[in-house]
Amino acid sequence: TSYSPQMYSLTCLLVWIPDPEEVWKSAELLKDYKPGDKVLQLRLEEGKELEYCLDPKTKELPPLRNPDILVGENDLTALSYLHEPAVLHNLKVRFIDSKLIYTYCGIVLVAINPYEQLPIYGEDIINAYSGQNMGDMDPHIFAVAEEAYKQMARDERNQSIIVSGESGAGKTVSAKYAMRYFATVSGSASEANVEEKVLASNPIMESIGNAKTTRNDNSSRFGKYIEIGFDKRYRIIGANMRTYLLEKSRVVFQAEEERNYHIFYQLCASAALPEFKTLRLGNANFFHYTKQGGSPMIDGVDDAKEMVNTRQACTLLGISDSYQMGIFRILAGILHLGNVEFASRDSDSCTVPPKHEPLTIFCDLMGVEYEEMSHWLCHRKLATATETYIKPISKLHAINARDALAKHIYANLFNWIVDHVNKALHATVKQHSFIGVLDIYGFETFEINSFEQFCINYANEKLQQQFNMHVFKLEQEEYMKEQIPWTLIDFYDNQPCINLIEAKMGVLDLLDEECKMPKGSDDSWAQKLYNTHLNKCALFEKPRMSNKAFIIKHFADKVEYQCEGFLEKNKDTVYEEQIKVLKSSKFKLLLELFQDEEKVLSPTSATPSGRVPLSRMPIKPAKARPGQASKEHKKTVGHQFRNSLHLLMETLNATTPHYVRCIKPNDFKFPFTFDEKRAVQQLRACGVLETIRISAAGFPSRWTYQEFFSRYRVLMKQKDVLGDRKQTCKNVLEKLIQDKDKYQFGKTKIFFRAGQVAYLEKIRADKLRAACIRIQKTIRGWLMRKKYMRMRRAAITIQRHVRGYQARCYATFLRRTRAAITIQKFQRMYVVRKRYRCMRDATIALQALLRGYMVRNKYQMMLREHKCVVLQKHVRGWLARRRYRRTLRAIVYLQCCYRRMMAKRELKKLKIEARSVERYKKLHIGLENKIMQLQRKIDEQNKEYKSLLEKMNSLELTYSTETEKLRSDVERLRMSEEEAKNATNRVLSLQEEIAKLRKELHQTQSEKKSIEERADKYKHETEQACMGSQVHERIYRDLGWNSHFGSLLSVAESMEKKLVEETKQLELDLNDERLRYQNLLNEFSRLEERYDDLKDEMNLMVVKSSNISVFLSFPSLFPIFTHCRASLCCGRGALLDLPLLFLKQEPSEKKAALDMSLFLKLQKRVSELEQEKQSLQDELDRKEEQALLLILVCAELEYESLKRQELESENKKLKNELNELQKALTETRAPEVTAPGAPAYRVLLDQLTSVSEELEVRKEEVLILRSQLVSQKEAIQPKVNPTVQSPQDYHMLNEDGELWLAYEGLKQANRLLESQLQSQKKSHENELESLRGEIQSLKEENNRQQQLLAQNLQLPPEARIEASLQHEITRLTNENLDLMEQLEKQDKTVRKLKKQLKVFAKKIGELEVGQMENTSPGQIIDEPIRPVNIPRKEKDFQGMLEYKKEDEQKLVKNLILELKPRGVAVNLIPGLPAYILFMCVRHADYLNDDQKVRSLLTSTINGIKKVLKKRGDDFETVSFWLSNTCRFLHCLKQYSGEEGFMKHNTPRQNEHCLTNFDLAEYRQVLSDLAIQIYQQLVRVLENILQPMIVSGMLEHETIQGVSGVKPTGLRKRTSSIADEGTYTLDSIIRQLNSFHSVMCQHGMDPELIKQVVKQMFYIIGAITLNNLLLRKDMCSWSKGMQIRYNVSQLEEWLRDKNLMNSGAKETLEPLIQAAQLLQVKKKTDEDAEAICSMCNALTTAQIVKVLNLYTPVNEFEERVLVSFIRTIQVRLRDRKDSPQLLMDAKHIFPVTFPFNPSSLALETIQIPASLGLGFISRV
Repeated sequence: TSYSPQMYSLTCLLVWIPDPEEVWKSAELLKDYKPGDKVLQLRLEEGKELEYCLDPKTKELPPLRNPDILVGENDLTALSYLHEPAVLHNLKVRFIDSKLIYTYCGIVLVAINPYEQLPIYGEDIINAYSGQNMGDMDPHIFAVAEEAYKQMARDERNQSIIVSGESGAGKTVSAKYAMRYFATVSGSASEANVEEKVLASNPIMESIGNAKTTRNDNSSRFGKYIEIGFDKRYRIIGANMRTYLLEKSRVVFQAEEERNYHIFYQLCASAALPEFKTLRLGNANFFHYTKQGGSPMIDGVDDAKEMVNTRQACTLLGISDSYQMGIFRILAGILHLGNVEFASRDSDSCTVPPKHEPLTIFCDLMGVEYEEMSHWLCHRKLATATETYIKPISKLHAINARDALAKHIYANLFNWIVDHVNKALHATVKQHSFIGVLDIYGFETFEINSFEQFCINYANEKLQQQFNMHVFKLEQEEYMKEQIPWTLIDFYDNQPCINLIEAKMGVLDLLDEECKMPKGSDDSWAQKLYNTHLNKCALFEKPRMSNKAFIIKHFADKVEYQCEGFLEKNKDTVYEEQIKVLKSSKFKLLLELFQDEEKVLSPTSATPSGRVPLSRMPIKPAKARPGQASKEHKKTVGHQFRNSLHLLMETLNATTPHYVRCIKPNDFKFPFTFDEKRAVQQLRACGVLETIRISAAGFPSRWTYQEFFSRYRVLMKQKDVLGDRKQTCKNVLEKLIQDKDKYQFGKTKIFFRAGQVAYLEKIRADKLRAACIRIQKTIRGWLMRKKYMRMRRAAITIQRHVRGYQARCYATFLRRTRAAITIQKFQRMYVVRKRYRCMRDATIALQALLRGYMVRNKYQMMLREHKCVVLQKHVRGWLARRRYRRTLRAIVYLQCCYRRMMAKRELKKLKIEARSVERYKKLHIGLENKIMQLQRKIDEQNKEYKSLLEKMNSLELTYSTETEKLRSDVERLRMSEEEAKNATNRVLSLQEEIAKLRKELHQTQSEKKSIEERADKYKHETEQACMGSQVHERIYRDLGWNSHFGSLLSVAESMEKKLVEETKQLELDLNDERLRYQNLLNEFSRLEERYDDLKDEMNLMVVKSSNISVFLSFPSLFPIFTHCRASLCCGRGALLDLPLLFLKQEPSEKKAALDMSLFLKLQKRVSELEQEKQSLQDELDRKEEQALLLILVCAELEYESLKRQELESENKKLKNELNELQKALTETRAPEVTAPGAPAYRVLLDQLTSVSEELEVRKEEVLILRSQLVSQKEAIQPKVNPTVQSPQDYHMLNEDGELWLAYEGLKQANRLLESQLQSQKKSHENELESLRGEIQSLKEENNRQQQLLAQNLQLPPEARIEASLQHEITRLTNENLDLMEQLEKQDKTVRKLKKQLKVFAKKIGELEVGQMENTSPGQIIDEPIRPVNIPRKEKDFQGMLEYKKEDEQKLVKNLILELKPRGVAVNLIPGLPAYILFMCVRHADYLNDDQKVRSLLTSTINGIKKVLKKRGDDFETVSFWLSNTCRFLHCLKQYSGEEGFMKHNTPRQNEHCLTNFDLAEYRQVLSDLAIQIYQQLVRVLENILQPMIVSGMLEHETIQGVSGVKPTGLRKRTSSIADEGTYTLDSIIRQLNSFHSVMCQHGMDPELIKQVVKQMFYIIGAITLNNLLLRKDMCSWSKGMQIRYNVSQLEEWLRDKNLMNSGAKETLEPLIQAAQLLQVKKKTDEDAEAICSMCNALTTAQIVKVLNLYTPVNEFEERVLVSFIRTIQVRLRDRKDSPQLLMDAKHIFPVTFPFNPSSLALETIQIPASLGLGFISRV
């Protein structure tokens, strides 16, 4: 592609230059290019600078590199610069960096083999792609399959998926996944599981047609085209397979490191199986045909296991075991044939060794004669015009003939298996359409290319031509649709190359002609080719150094073909004599292989050929006999292949093709390793670059006007934006791009030439960069100014503080200076004064010393004199006393010595005592009291400790018992569904107990804290008091129990934690159990629906035989049904007696034979019981008649009086209302209200007229009733007061004519009695008729008994007695049950009548007493008789509804089947149908009518199921019946009589509880039905929400302008701009509001609404996250902001509806974390740590996927480095989470129905006439 020189400036820095190693290298332009320059100054990515020389002839500039923002796109056509390096780089970035193996290239899906198992093919991925547009999701093989499936349904046109590529590129796997997608999405039209059979054909075809090669461990060695058939509803009904070009030569030869077909190694690996013993197989290295490659094993493949899979697939496809063994027998024969050896006799002949074991085994397995086969392996028959003779052949020719026979047998077996697979996959109904999957080789070129490569490349030429024409056609259609001027695009047309191969005198024609020549050879054929095409056809060349080869210029590359072996492979010679020997076999399957050679060699079948040259020696074929068979035999391989290829092309041209090009990234099978050379070679060969070239030749970049406006709005000014988007875009483009040839305006799109989008992106980036610079400039200026102002303020503040500090310092200095002077003054004064005082003191001291010295001397002299006198006096006295004292001292001394000795002893004792007591008494005064107090405290605390320890032990015991109880409860929960229901209540009670225990534990902890505080205080006091003493140590030891108590508390805390964990685990187990149960229930409902559908189909199919009873089909079920029905119709007593009767019956069967007298006694006793029963029945009837007569008389009187009183009270009420209305009208001041024309006035006037009319009617009724009442009183009066009256009294009575009235009353009373008598007579006659019928039945029973007795008399005695006893016991049992049922009904009737009789008797008594007290005889005469004033009571309803049994279907029809939910929800109370149904059930329970209750409940459940089946896709209907079903269930619980449900009832509601039946089993059925309805509701809302979620949550830009639209290429995505037809977030919120309002109107339980909302939010989060994980264009920073904003809007909706505690927000946590992951920094290790801690709701696979998909939308964002992703993977390595990539959007949380009693009183419920339930009445 040529680009303008202006584009090669420093603003477009990057270009691509050729490189011998990496094919293309990126380089940076260092200097602008100017026209005329011969070199470009470039710098490579590694930093090396070079000069790139331009071609002096073409002066073509190197291709430009796309902006980084366009790299990694899903569609290669989205690239602005479309050329080879851009395609290669984009594929490499997606494959290596993002781990994405699929990429679109226009209409082609490029698939790169990752050589690694990827989790992108699960059923969740299939569901994610199902129903999506091809451009809306990331590229995938499933997207191509979905597009084909949708186009088939939409366009009513057959489709084809063409998969091509090299061996090892992944063609077979891609085709397999496409077929799996069709099988999963469409399903099958019947129960035959056709889709499983289609998938099961893969293992069979892989085993017989795939082999290990050096390039691929599972290489398909044949081409195949599979047509998958669909019916009118587009469900799979069958399939058909065509095969092409089987590589037969692989059967007899394998290259190094290659294997034969898998089936041979599977056979050898299974040789030890018993059924394979007859095949005499061994190790694969034992056979010549399996050991040549030297690689019999494949790593990671178990051939024995694969053999099991192959056999299972054969069985599934209807190949019987006998046929399977036949196939294995033929395959084993081929292996043994390969071991046949030949011995040369001379150069032209050879023989088979005698009794050669391999040949013997072969002949035994094939069922042929050993001599014939050994003869014809070494000889051949030659036929001339005159004679036929047999000629021996050389050893080499014999080996070649043996190998040709083996290849021929294998090819025929291959064709036979393909035919049988097609028969198994054949559609039983008419095929409406099909999708074909073509898996065929890609273009091949090797060092030595032979006939196989020639055929393959010929097929690829045809496919490439079809591909080019299709691409050209699509381009033309697009241009014409957009009304763009059509300019002819120059594209490569390979028709000349096809003509060179297949036209007359072409390569194939010359090859067939040479094969017909008797002495034709490869050399002569090569010379003919040279003579015909050399220098005449530009596509044909001759190699310089060879005369046995030719070169053809194919569309992909030049290929040199070696002529050697072409003729032999084209002829595919097999000696007829060997075939005849095989045809003479007794082996049935072998005969089938060869019975129809025409079918085997038909154009649609496999064509025998090979890929590896077998031998370089030419082999002369035997001459065929003349005739039809020989003519057919002359069809060459090339001719057959050409015919089959023409048929294939006709099929493909009649379909809409879809292309998948498989690329092999490297030749070493390394995972995610990209070899640029190999990739470019394959891209050129598979036509991808041709697609790019065709796209680039026209207008490759296409934008809708809205997308262009959204992306390049930044380039427009406000005045440029017009109301018309199209005109706005035109005006802007004319300014931006001057050359009008660079773009064209279509109807809906703008078309750009190559490079223009990059130019626009550059302008946009420059504009954004300039805007960013301006923003940065402004912000930086603002920041600098802000910083300067802050620094200025700081400087001023610092200056102020510094100057203040300096001033303060100066003031301090002045103060100090002044203080110093003052100090100096006083210091100097002090020094002088001190010196003066010192001198003065010294002088005074000297004077004092001198004077004292003189006085002391004088005093001493006088003292001496005086003392001398005294001494003399005393010395004399002393001498006298000394003598006396010496004597006295001696005596005293002796006494002292003795006393001293005694005192010392006593002193010693006293010292000891003083040391031990006295000292410490003084030191520790009062310590003894403290010690005693501390001892008492210790004792008290020990007691408290013991009590606490006991409490702890008891708590531990209670914890352990409660834990065991909970575990046992869980076990019981898992054992049965009934225990699961009870466990729910038990868990609640356990939770209450746990709450109590927690409270006690908190109390214990608080006590522990207080004790610890006291202990610490006590310890502190003790340490202060007893430091260093023995008492302190003893006390400290005594206080050592604190540590023990702490350990006990830690044990208690651990027990509490353990209990909490076990409770959580129990709750999880309960939820899992509930989820499993509800899933089973869902499956049951699905199967039930399926059963109903099948039953309807059966009814349609067997209309003629519809009169046959159901029980005829199930005779064994009839007695069970009748027994169950009988038991259900009986009362409780009968049900209890049944087991007793059968228990009594069992021993009677075991007894020995009884005598006949016992039987007769029993019969007599039975008759007596019957008579007694009849008498009791008669007496009961008499009592009932008497009671009825009395009741009728009383009831009539009471009824008339009550009715009169009611009418009078009604009259008064109406009058009061009338007065109030008139008063209100007169008092109203507003004239507009009371005006005659006002609406209120008209309404009141209508009410007034209706009231007045009703008043007149009531007046007439009052007059009539009053007259009747008076007459009845006159009739009753003589009976009540039988006093004798005189005739004048009668005259007085008759004064007012009242006697006539009395007479009329008597007449009416007589008529009433007469009618009663007639009714009694009728009832008597009916009883007589019934008695006559009973007599007749008794007669018949008697006759039957006599016949039975006669039959029994003919039996043996033992059997006779047993049979009679058995019959009699059965009869008595039935009669006993009937009698007990009648007796219960009659007892209940009698009790009811007695109650009514007591009520009426009491009322009559009150009436008579009141009349006698208030009326005297005189008053009776003087005053007219007035009506008695009975206090009126309102009718007391019991909250029941009565209906007739025959009206049950009508009730179900009007209340369920034909009810419109919207009218009921708007106008009536919520749950009204449920209340009505329950009130009907209450009445049936009140009547003790078991059959009526069961029939009503069954009809109700079936009616709800029927209406949900009919209108199951209507949300209102499903929500309405979910609400009513739950309300019905709550009513059954609330009024069940169980204490747990009655505690919220009012006393009146408790009176309405069911009395006769326990409907717990129906509660379970209704609970299951509610679960099914809930799941259906979830499916309905999911179907409604699913189309909105992706568009509203991901694609729509809620915050406009945040994210720009990137180029999307040919596969246009759904527009992110809100057009009229697209959904937005507001659409989702409106829909949520609609759902919520509907559920609230229907009165759904708040807890159930929360569960529905939680499920809705989970669906929204799961679908949004799944689409985010599958869409690379959505993983950007701006999209993360949009998602977080959308989620915040949903959370706001939850807050508005008070649903934040519903758990719905938590279901959005994965989506929130994914959005945060898109927005956080992704560079450093700290960022990685933050991501790992933040994304705890995402799995490792999801985190890595989001990081891989992260794509910058603008140039200012950065890509995530591969090293960062690896760091994340290392950090998340230890996380244990699901490897699944996508969330399960179909997951439904287990639903619970918490009990929600209703406060509505049943007796207050009114039934509106709009429901059409006039046939039911309130009771």
